[in-house]
Amino acid sequence: MTDVIDRLVGIAPGDPLDALRDQRPNARANAQASFEALFGVPDDATEPENVTRLERLALGYWTVALSQSPTARFYGGLLAAEDSAALAALDAALPCAVTSGPYGDYPDGPLTVENVAGLVWEPSAALTAALGARLAAALAHTHLLVYRPRDSSADALQRLLDAGWTTTGIVTLSQLVAFLSFQLRVVAGLTVLKGELA
Repeated sequence: MTDVIDRLVGIAPGDPLDALRDQRPNARANAQASFEALFGVPDDATEPENVTRLERLALGYWTVALSQSPTARFYGGLLAAEDSAALAALDAALPCAVTSGPYGDYPDGPLTVENVAGLVWEPSAALTAALGARLAAALAHTHLLVYRPRDSSADALQRLLDAGWTTTGIVTLSQLVAFLSFQLRVVAGLTVLKGELA
């Protein structure tokens, strides 16, 4: 069975990593099902006020591009097929958005010694004009989840609600970022194993 993780790593049927992944068939199937649920569902299968396919693809590309993962090429291709202008707008915004991390502040207490200041990114007027205020707000929230998860707050969620996101849409956005964080780690680990088994 070939799935998107196999494609991203370059695993062919019969490879040693294919056999290794076959030892966890439920994990393999569930990872693929999550990908299909988040990125394969057409607009007419969702309520318009939740998350459109274009928004899901744009946020998926943004997440992996912020993570500086080679998988960004794959997600960029999906977005380009849907809306090449959206991809161009995100690519233009990336140089000012990519940083390292994690950053953020812990609540007052013993962990505050680990507070780290870092980039607080906001979409430019040009990006907001190109993609709309709703998607721009989600891009800012995604940046927070990727680089400053400690700073997640009710105020951050309120900014999404103010931009027109529903509670269900916010949950989907969070699931999308969490899934891609998981997928990036799996792909990175399997890529290392592939090099060891070569």
